[in-house]
Amino acid sequence: MTNNDILIRLRYAFDIKDSDMVTIFKLGGSTVTKDEVQNMLIKVYEDEEVPAQFIACNNKTLEAFLNGFITFKRGAQPGKPVPEATGKEAPNNMLLKKTKIALVLTTEDVIEILHDGGINVSKGELGALLRNPTHRNYKECGDSFARNYLRGLTNRYRHPEG
Repeated sequence: MTNNDILIRLRYAFDIKDSDMVTIFKLGGSTVTKDEVQNMLIKVYEDEEVPAQFIACNNKTLEAFLNGFITFKRGAQPGKPVPEATGKEAPNNMLLKKTKIALVLTTEDVIEILHDGGINVSKGELGALLRNPTHRNYKECGDSFARNYLRGLTNRYRHPEG
């Protein structure tokens, strides 16, 4: 799963408008235009040619978006600067950690979201994915795991039951 796929799925799950996407990037310390956002959100399939206007989202850009998403959802913390995006962490692990923070989710909430997305996971397994990459018990999050997490987020926030 590419970083662009993550952006596309997050945008869908939370029904984020293009103008809000620009704002979220800005809150994360990255300046992009509405056109650039739209070009990042072009869905590219493996067997087709990449459109000329397509902009690939690198790890640093995705991290800036996720940092901005935290501020967008929770508000800015007075006197505390937005963390600088380094892009060094695996995108799927970054997705889990930063959406957990942005949405003020507990570990139990994340386990429930994953269950809604079609995957059962223990607290220990989830803990390994949320650890610092330098920790000896760190585990990199796979694409199917991240896809199920995004599916669970969509079920919870875009299509709530009731």
